Amino acid sequence: MRSLGNFPDPFLAEIAAQPDAIRRAAAAFVEQRDVLERVREAGATARTIVFTGMGSSYDACYPAVNDLAGRGVPSLLVDTAELLHFRRPILTPQTLAVIVSQSGESAEIVKLATEISKQRLRPFVISVTNGLENDLARRADIRLDTWAGPETGPSTKTFAAAMTTLAGLARLLAGDSVATAVDRTRTAAEQAALAAERLLDDPEAQAERLAGLFGGRKIMVVLGRGPARAAAEMGALMLKECGVMAESLESAMFRHGPLELAGPDMSAIVLATEPETRRLDLALADELVDAGAAVLVITPDGMAPKGAVGIATGYLDRALMSAVSIVPVQLLAWKLAALAGRTPGAYTRASKVTTRE
Repeated sequence: MRSLGNFPDPFLAEIAAQPDAIRRAAAAFVEQRDVLERVREAGATARTIVFTGMGSSYDACYPAVNDLAGRGVPSLLVDTAELLHFRRPILTPQTLAVIVSQSGESAEIVKLATEISKQRLRPFVISVTNGLENDLARRADIRLDTWAGPETGPSTKTFAAAMTTLAGLARLLAGDSVATAVDRTRTAAEQAALAAERLLDDPEAQAERLAGLFGGRKIMVVLGRGPARAAAEMGALMLKECGVMAESLESAMFRHGPLELAGPDMSAIVLATEPETRRLDLALADELVDAGAAVLVITPDGMAPKGAVGIATGYLDRALMSAVSIVPVQLLAWKLAALAGRTPGAYTRASKVTTRE
């Protein structure tokens, strides 16, 4: 892959920088191992684990929460605005709160951290942020740094890096030893980084191809289940940040009404990366092709129904699968923004850090 300085804009350069961000996050997890035993102990004594964040930070939590639930550990994922205004009574001394934020300075994050600090009986707080000089990290009991580095556009490096840190964190909270969590996280991260590099071998050509197949239709949906919802939700968010109206839905929920929209006006991205529901997801993709939709299917082996476009991620640790499977969606968003006359990755109304509710 070419030098990051040779890309046409910073946003594509940041997309291409994700493999190294994954590696840095794994290295940071190893570097911070002096606090990891405390994480494990906190998880062992907690009655409930609550993960929270906003936007990409919220989306990055899906694999960790699914992993813990699959191992019998009670855990919830609640966006920070809902938690702050409607569900804060669940944050008791028996709760472990994992608060994820790129900046640690988003409006809802700062308010929640402030309110928790005022509680006489408060939860144990673990923060996951890019850097530690921020309001959230200063108020946390344990502070984990993702080492994602500077980022100016929609979340790419920070999303991948947060997922890497959360992968290790989930292993510790499920009861794995520090040595096991560190070793498995480091191995999974390297495999994910290599897979992302393969998908980014010629990013502009891939983006051009995808835009030619899926651009110009009125309706765009991104569908996934379980851990894959991280890529589905973040993919739709990024498309919107690039000026493309796209909706993310849990694949089963799509059948409960939105399926009526299927037809020649629709483009659909189906993330069929989870083995438990692969057959169901491929069947849905086939049905969408039959309805006349343009369909991209992302699977570990590239399998897709006839008439759909398939992209292979390779077989990866599911904790980091979404950090790889989202890459084609990012490239599509980048190209569609450029075709619409927008500066890819540049905000016109939103902002990188949301400082007001």
